[in-house]
Parts: sequence; C-alpha cells; structure tokens
Amino acid sequence: MLLNFVALAAGVATLVWSAELFIRGAAAIAQRVGMPPLIIGMTIVSLGTSAPEILVSATAAAAGAGGLAVGNALGSNIANVGLVLGVTLIISPILVGRTTAFVDLPLLLAITILCGWLLQDGNLTAFDASILFATLLLYLVRIALHLRKPGINDDTSQVEELPLTRATGAFFLGLAVLIMSSRVLVWGAVNIAEGFGVSELVIGLTIVALGTSLPELAASIVSAVKGHADIAIGAVVGSNMFNLLIVLALPGFFSTLSLSVADLQRDLGTVFATTAGLAVLTWLGWRSGKNHAHLGRLAGCLFLSSYVVYCLWLYYDVQKV
Repeated sequence: MLLNFVALAAGVATLVWSAELFIRGAAAIAQRVGMPPLIIGMTIVSLGTSAPEILVSATAAAAGAGGLAVGNALGSNIANVGLVLGVTLIISPILVGRTTAFVDLPLLLAITILCGWLLQDGNLTAFDASILFATLLLYLVRIALHLRKPGINDDTSQVEELPLTRATGAFFLGLAVLIMSSRVLVWGAVNIAEGFGVSELVIGLTIVALGTSLPELAASIVSAVKGHADIAIGAVVGSNMFNLLIVLALPGFFSTLSLSVADLQRDLGTVFATTAGLAVLTWLGWRSGKNHAHLGRLAGCLFLSSYVVYCLWLYYDVQKV
C-alpha cells in the first residue's frame, strides 16, 4: 500500500511539471507556425491529452473489458466539464468566441445526442463505431474552416517566444511525461481504491476517468495561470469530441458490446446535461457588442458542484446494486 501512495504522489508531481512544459511548447508552436492557440487546444493539445483515454480504451477493449472503456469515455467527458473547466474558470475567467459558442458547442451537443441514439438499444456495434468515426470528419472540417477565419480566441501576443526546435522538444517531452505520469497515478489510485473495497464500476467511472482526465486538468490549470485560458476551453471541447468519436467507438470495432441501458441513461445523460449547461451559460454570457461570451468563477463553481453531485449520485446508485 505504501508503494501505491508513493506512485500517487510521484504521479501528481510529475504531472504538474510536464503540464507546464507541454503548454509552453504548444503555445510557442502556435505562435511560430501562425496557428491560433484555440486551434492548438482543440487539436494537438486535446488529442495529446486524450491519449490516456485512447490507450485505456484500446487496452480494455482488447482485453474484453469494453464496458470499462465506455465508462472511461463518458466519465472523462463529465470530468472535463465539471472538474477541469470548473477549476480552470475558478482560477481565470475565459472569453469564448463566436465559433466556439455557436459551432463547436452545438456540434458537441449533437454528437452527444447521436451517441444516445446509437446506444439506445444497449449495444455498441461495429456499425455504430463506424458512424462515430465518420462523424469525426465533421469536426476536422470545422477546424479547417476556422483556420481561414480566426476568432476572438486567436491572440498570440502574450505567448512566450521560443525557437521552433526548442518549442517542439518541450511539447513532445511534456506530452510523453504527461501520459506516463497519468498512468502511474491511475495505477496507484486504483490499487488504493481496491484496497479500501470500492467497487470496480465506481473505480472505472470515477478514479480511472479522473486519472485519464488529469492531463487535461493539469494542462488547463497551467494554461489559465499562464494567461492562455483559450487553450483550456479548446482542449476541453476538443477532448470531449475525441472521447465520444474515438474512445467511445473503439470497443465496438473489437466486438459487439452489451451495455446497461440504466447506466447509459445516467452517465450519457450526465454528459448531455453538463455539455448543455456549458452551452447555455455561454449563450447567456454572450455580449454581441464585444463579439464574445464571458465565463467566470460563478460558472466554474456550478460546473465543479455538478461534478461532486454526479460522483455522489454514482456512488450511492451503485451501492444499491
């Protein structure tokens, strides 16, 4: 048990260090190649920080534990909005541009509804997975269109200047350590939870999902502290896209996966509720005269509170079984 606590502490320490290095490199690359930080957040950062979820999903599916992969994908999405974005907003408010507010968030809501429609029979098939993978093309098209028409979150004036080779090195080193440290942390956390008799389902939807969301949390916190909160909103939205279109879909390619409809209603319903809450608060905070929406600490507190409520709901719901 002592080794598990050491792994937990070491994972947290290296996670914080690598997140700062990762974000510094990502922001510098954005400036050097002329790519907006928002797009860096929605592509490179979100895909990079989604790597733990993708690795866990592929490994679990190959081992015949597809349910864990699905729980990881849904739990990570809930953690990304409730915990990651909530903590980030408490640290630093975020200005959300028009394309994020009126293109990305509605698209993410539509994809969540699509997932609910595909999984309403309680089965995840190869056909369902193929549709989700095909939908990924819409997201890539949206990014290509944005590159032609920058928005409110595209200012690079405050980005630290680094040589391209140094920025690239920092980015990949930070990403590698982020992934490794998150795995060490999850390993220690799962062993501790099992040692205290916490059920496997709760572990999958909370500790494993939280652990694989730690790169997003660390990267977003460092982004906010460094003044790059736009990267944080891009990373959360982008990561949630990848979780639904890649992480959730992967088990379906291995074999047809049967899922509990009641669990799906609870967990996928919470994904929809948190995403809808983010969209509504963004629209309510829209300032047409300034062409952006403002999300502040109140929104952050609401998101963080929703995550705590979900964890309590999940714990007591599972204990009834």
